Amino acid sequence: MIHRFHKENNRWDGIEPHIYKENPGVFRDVTKQILFDNEADLPVQFRYFQVEKGGFSSFEHHHHMHMVMIFKGKGHVLLGNEVYEVHEGDFMTIPPWQWHQFKADMGDILGFLCLVNHDRDIPVYPTEEDIAEIRKNPEAAAFLDEK
Repeated sequence: MIHRFHKENNRWDGIEPHIYKENPGVFRDVTKQILFDNEADLPVQFRYFQVEKGGFSSFEHHHHMHMVMIFKGKGHVLLGNEVYEVHEGDFMTIPPWQWHQFKADMGDILGFLCLVNHDRDIPVYPTEEDIAEIRKNPEAAAFLDEK
């Protein structure tokens, strides 16, 4: 099966964008498209997330691992307590229990492809103690302060 990609709206034929999460207070201006979901003997979900200019994903961690490739645009990502600038084509793995958040904070959208296990756990959001520990890195503190 082929789903054609359309650059003008960053969508694939037959795949509808969905709201990113049910709890809108933890993110801003993010949509999700599920491109593949647990078919045949491949128990994974392959997704596309689009963070609009000025938006951000939720700040979270969980037991399951992610593989992420930046597909469109640019921005920053917080991994653990380190901040990285990311651009189209950049690839990263996010190990279990690593804090992470994506921001489209460079005047462009930030679209990324994400591969995860179909059977995965629910994200955990940071406590005040977690945030205090991450904020020990001044770059991470600045990243968290930027909204």
